[in-house]
Amino acid sequence: MAVDYSIIGERLKKARLGNSMTQEDLAEKLDVSVAFLSRVERGSSHINLKRLSQVCSILDVDEGYILNGVSADSDNYLENEFHDLLKACSPEKQKLIYDIAKVIAKS
Repeated sequence: MAVDYSIIGERLKKARLGNSMTQEDLAEKLDVSVAFLSRVERGSSHINLKRLSQVCSILDVDEGYILNGVSADSDNYLENEFHDLLKACSPEKQKLIYDIAKVIAKS
């Protein structure tokens, strides 16, 4: 699965605005240029995991939400992962996974 940096950037921007921060405020706290932060929010520059962790800490947002759109704290955080997993499987494997999951769920 390819990383979509534009979606990550949109989520970071939303979190920044939710904290009533300007790009200048966040860039200063991160010790990066406003231009770099702007490119990250547009998805035209990549952000490494260390820097992402710093941003999430400052904005008090879960890294899982920024990367996947859901937080590990939410009830349905694996929904997207299961969907992607099943989409990559043949119909026969999907049926097998379903049958196994049904047995486990009944236990």
